[in-house]
Amino acid sequence: MASRLQKIETDESVLLRVTHSNLKTFSAEIRFSLQSTVEAVKDKLWRKCGTSVNSMSLHLYDDANTKLADLADNSRPLGFYSPLDGFRLHIIDLDPSSVTSGGWLEDTSLVEKYTISQEAYEKRDGTYRKFKDKLASQNTSAVDNKIPDNYMEDLCANIKVGDRCQVEPGDKRGVVKFVGRAESLASGFWVGVQYDEPLGKHDGMVKGTRYFNCPPLHGAVVRPDKVKVGDYPERDPFEEDEI
Repeated sequence: MASRLQKIETDESVLLRVTHSNLKTFSAEIRFSLQSTVEAVKDKLWRKCGTSVNSMSLHLYDDANTKLADLADNSRPLGFYSPLDGFRLHIIDLDPSSVTSGGWLEDTSLVEKYTISQEAYEKRDGTYRKFKDKLASQNTSAVDNKIPDNYMEDLCANIKVGDRCQVEPGDKRGVVKFVGRAESLASGFWVGVQYDEPLGKHDGMVKGTRYFNCPPLHGAVVRPDKVKVGDYPERDPFEEDEI
């Protein structure tokens, strides 16, 4: 007994690998004070795995997986059982109705899921879907209130379908394919452009609405202030900048 008490005083803590009878995937390395009582160890483990103190039985194994002791006396210090770093502390849950039983803590497919019909969900107030719809409606109204229907209409006076153009930023060249309001975009006027090169984002269809036709990744719809029309011929890719 004296040697064991001597060990408790000199070795203050120990790192043990903890396993559980019901939780097959549970394995943790936990450091314990050798001066802690077995009851205190159980209380610490309850917070880790959910098995109550009164339903917990602890078995100590060495690093060769040989059983050394049952920690049956809750009043004894852990150091009485002479555990060393790397030893295994195995939890056995004695409660058949424990939260750890049945496997549902590890396999969520065993948990009965709550389901609701689409019709019943639509009748509910305060759902996330209704919150999203309300937020989207408010955002759309805010944008529509700020941008008038004739926004940049004056800039479209000299822009016609078929005009050669250059679009900022990037001096991208192409041909005008659409001029007018775009239902799927914000209020005001827009210009649809087919770029000479694949510098666009689509083929003339934006958010499910087709405004013009062009090869994939050659289309763009931009505000009129980004478009300059005039003598902007298609660039020769083999043209040298210097001679």
